[in-house]
Amino acid sequence: MGLAQYAVIAAGEEWGVLHDGNLNAGYATKEAAFEAAAAAAALAIRLGHEVHVSVPGREEGEAALTKQPA
Repeated sequence: MGLAQYAVIAAGEEWGVLHDGNLNAGYATKEAAFEAAAAAAALAIRLGHEVHVSVPGREEGEAALTKQPA
């Protein structure tokens, strides 16, 4: 089986999940984007794929889950 990679990334003032070159954006929080990535990753695991999920850490002055200032 193949490798399924999911990356939670900032998409303007929102968050998105990058997978296979496609960005699924529109999540209000980093946590919401992560939950979507985790659900997709769970399906990939059931299909036998190796799975990688990445989520960036908080940047200085950034709130924990949103792109709004802390």
